[in-house]
Amino acid sequence: MRGEADHTVTDLLAIRLVWEEALFRHVPALHEDWSEAADSYALPVVPSADDVIDAILQEAAERSQQRQTAALLMPRQTQDNRPLLQAAFCIDVRSEILRRALEAQSPGIETIGFAGFFGLPVAHRPHGSVERRQHLPVLLKARFNAVPTSDPLAEEQTRITARAHRAWHRFRQAAVSSFAFVESAGPFYGLKLVRDALGLSPVAHKAEAMPRFEPPLSPADKLANAKAILKAMGMGKVFARLVLLVGHGAAMTNNPHHSAYHCGACGGETGEVSARLLAALLNDPETRSGLAADGMHIPEDTLFVAGLHDTTTDRVTLFEDAAPAAHGFDLDQAKEWLQRAGDLARQERAQRLPQARAKSIAGRAANWAEVRPEWGLAGCSAFIAAPRAITVGSNLKGRAFLHSYDWQADQDFGTLELILTAPVVVASWISLQYYGSSVAPEVYGGGNKLIHNVVGGIGVIEGNGGVLRPGLPWQAVHDGEKLIHDPLRLTVFIEAPVGAISRILSRHDQVRELFDKGWLHLVALEQGQVAARYRPGLRWDRSDDVQEAA
Repeated sequence: MRGEADHTVTDLLAIRLVWEEALFRHVPALHEDWSEAADSYALPVVPSADDVIDAILQEAAERSQQRQTAALLMPRQTQDNRPLLQAAFCIDVRSEILRRALEAQSPGIETIGFAGFFGLPVAHRPHGSVERRQHLPVLLKARFNAVPTSDPLAEEQTRITARAHRAWHRFRQAAVSSFAFVESAGPFYGLKLVRDALGLSPVAHKAEAMPRFEPPLSPADKLANAKAILKAMGMGKVFARLVLLVGHGAAMTNNPHHSAYHCGACGGETGEVSARLLAALLNDPETRSGLAADGMHIPEDTLFVAGLHDTTTDRVTLFEDAAPAAHGFDLDQAKEWLQRAGDLARQERAQRLPQARAKSIAGRAANWAEVRPEWGLAGCSAFIAAPRAITVGSNLKGRAFLHSYDWQADQDFGTLELILTAPVVVASWISLQYYGSSVAPEVYGGGNKLIHNVVGGIGVIEGNGGVLRPGLPWQAVHDGEKLIHDPLRLTVFIEAPVGAISRILSRHDQVRELFDKGWLHLVALEQGQVAARYRPGLRWDRSDDVQEAA
């Protein structure tokens, strides 16, 4: 947990170093090879001609992808009427497909992109647990605690059951008892094995008990957080009768890398807790009255409803926490639109998944032998912070992080600073994880998923030995015949004045270094068109050829 020390990895490293020292001391024949290896590691890295050619080709591939993305960006007219439905999704690339499919259901539907923790830095204690889970980017520190709204007796019973399950699990996995357990209990697992093999075991997300802040937020905190979040989301002027706040998670089974398919902005958890907390906060009469007094009026008939997008099945669950009967028709209409959008999204995703049909995608989540239940964020190549109007209707093929942002409504550029220092950084980690797992799988990848063994709950090894594998399994980036993830460095497109971007980068050295040292590309937009390209040292290329060069 945050604030506590965990020395597991350090201890493991110490054990390996002790073994290596013992090997060095007791096998003198290795000394010469050992010294040669140590000397080679001390030599500076000198690029060869092949390295230079590779760098040029890498840059060319990225410029090509940038041109393709830039060609899809264009300003479009936005509707002045009140939307029939507004839906805020996480910026995750998988949401782009569903957002596009949902908007296709009606011209009155408006979608918004925002980090999946919805601006609430929360540590949540699930029902029946004593541990708090961080539902926020690892860059941030939790400022609020949340607990389930549940009966104390029922929670204590759940806690006792959970302890019994943990004790049983430890008994099964212990060094001594595990051998006897397999011999004696193995036959009784026959039914479970058959059920799991046929995909009959339920794997759908189990909804949390309604979360609440503990301690409750003060009226001042409610107002400050609601106002800041709505501003960062680009909302505050027009609200539909129904506004959906849709987090995301992934249902699957038998996958040690399961959390990598959940929400990165939620610290590897699903976005359910954050979405439901924010919906309750924005529906709170005390919050509404405070916003109205501060000049931000939310219509009385506007209802915020949380939802969860299952990215494996493209099904959206709505949490109708105390939804009034007056919004029954709106909710039914939204569910119908979401169902049809899910059908379209599954048809699109089925074209990329090996041996998949739209009707069989949901079954992949329950198949414990399925090594590719979904593609996760494979293919990610762009981060776009701009009004939705410049990307709406464009098929970005699930390759772009889409963050809604209007710099003209961001007077002090505080929202832009948050975007550059949090979502962009998290997106860079995701992109580089996929990049390293694709171009150097032996070093940065996770190896072959078919022979993974989980070690101590901290990582996986291949087979029964070797080092812990740090990255993604080969099956997460390769379809068996070719790479499904194009190993491209992420390009960040931001519609904002270059001066404002430069001032922010000058205050954040670590973020600036991502661009100065070539880990990311940065492009400024004006009216949806490429206007300038960032160069190391807070310089910008504003030449007439930059649009063509992008």
